[in-house]
Amino acid sequence: MHELGIVFYCVDQVEQIAKKNNASKVLECTLELGEVSTVVPEYFLDLWNWEIKKHPLLVDCKIHIVHLKAVTFCENCEKTYSTIEHGRICPYCKSEKTYLLTGSEINLRNIKVI
Repeated sequence: MHELGIVFYCVDQVEQIAKKNNASKVLECTLELGEVSTVVPEYFLDLWNWEIKKHPLLVDCKIHIVHLKAVTFCENCEKTYSTIEHGRICPYCKSEKTYLLTGSEINLRNIKVI
C-alpha cells in the first residue's frame, strides 16, 4: 500500500505551503490523480482522513480528487489514444512505438486556506 507514503508526502507539502503563507487553517485541497498512477483513490482518501487528524493545520481539511485520463502517443502515426482502452499497442497503426503522455501524474493542484 504505497498510498501511505504518498499521503504522508502530500500532507507534508500542504502543511509547508500553509505555514509559508502564514495560514491558520487549511480548508481544502485538490489533488490530480492520473488514471494509471497506481494510486487507489479510496485508499488515498481513507489514509488522508486518518493522517490529517494528527496535523492541527489540516484537521477537517477536505480533499477533492480530479481524475486525469491516461493518453498514449504513437511515434509511428503521431496519433494519441486512450491508454486504458487500448494499452501499449496503437489502435490505428498497431505500432508498439508508443509512450504515455498523461495519466501517471500525482499533482497537488491547489489548497484553500484561511
